[in-house]
Amino acid sequence: MTSNLSLFVSVWIKLCFVFTPFFVLSMFLSMTEHYTEIRRRKLALTVSGSVVIICFVLFFAGNQLFSLFGITLNSFRIGAGALLFLSAVGLVQGKTATADATHDGDIAVVPLAIPVIVGPATTGVLLVLGAELDGIATKGLGSLALLLAITCLCILLLSGSHIQRTLGNRGINILSKITGLILSALAAQMIMTGILGFLEK
Repeated sequence: MTSNLSLFVSVWIKLCFVFTPFFVLSMFLSMTEHYTEIRRRKLALTVSGSVVIICFVLFFAGNQLFSLFGITLNSFRIGAGALLFLSAVGLVQGKTATADATHDGDIAVVPLAIPVIVGPATTGVLLVLGAELDGIATKGLGSLALLLAITCLCILLLSGSHIQRTLGNRGINILSKITGLILSALAAQMIMTGILGFLEK
């Protein structure tokens, strides 16, 4: 029971950071600057629904994709870790926060769901996690943790206007940089796990 709870909390926290919530919030607020509060909240729900579908497809498709392309899990750990590290560096340096946020029409799926929330690094992490959690029980716990992480992101987006008034754009950017630091550590751990997996063979 304790090990299952630890697994659930570990996957949930990891995914919460992988989604880079404060960078996502910054982009969301920027893209919806002229939206009414009701329209902004409707968009937040639509974005979250899109992310749920995309993430669960990736989470359950890991083993099949690895088998199809003949990729080992350790190889993908290293590749995904490298992408995650680059994403972390971008967050710390604040480069990604200056991306063009001027869009017309429906922005729920593109660019908010993909690639702002589910970018290359997030895709890699979801595929690796889905492949690592191979038992029915662990897969179920991982699914619940993923759903909870997306729910937390949804709540953050729904509360975006209030958070912006409370912290200001500078405060959100600072939290985004802190997220980048933690992501860099997660990326290093993924890369080292992949390298050790190769060395043990």
